Amino acid sequence: MGYVIKGLDRDLVKPFAGLSDAELEHMNARRVTAITKPGFPCRVSLEDAEVGEHLILFNHVSHEADSPYRSSYAIFIREDATESVTYRNAIPPVFEGRPLAMRCFTTDAMLRTAALALPGQAAAQIETLLTDPLIAYIDVHNAAHGCFAARVERMTD
Repeated sequence: MGYVIKGLDRDLVKPFAGLSDAELEHMNARRVTAITKPGFPCRVSLEDAEVGEHLILFNHVSHEADSPYRSSYAIFIREDATESVTYRNAIPPVFEGRPLAMRCFTTDAMLRTAALALPGQAAAQIETLLTDPLIAYIDVHNAAHGCFAARVERMTD
């Protein structure tokens, strides 16, 4: 049984391209500069931004579902993010060193179970959770801040 973890589409940041700080604020978004690494995880590259890099912080609907579990929260995307990355049976750098909350959903977007993974435990926890055939996908969040990190999907081929 395999799994895939994909970065979000870079086009999510397009509505904010070229906007001033005031215009971003009007859209409930902010331009921020990474001041530490880790600390500013880009959801397209699935790695932390380098100190000094600019990111856009905005609200993102990570679980766009017709269920009570619809979810949105603030995320970062590098302003100059290029293309989304894909990890197959591997953990992206943004999972490293962070406690993670894993929310497991069925095909009808209902929560089946949830689990925590401490730093270094993400791969093992994902593999254990996916032994349940009713789990269609896992939304991974940073446990402390609550922000969406990435979605884990079963590999189809």
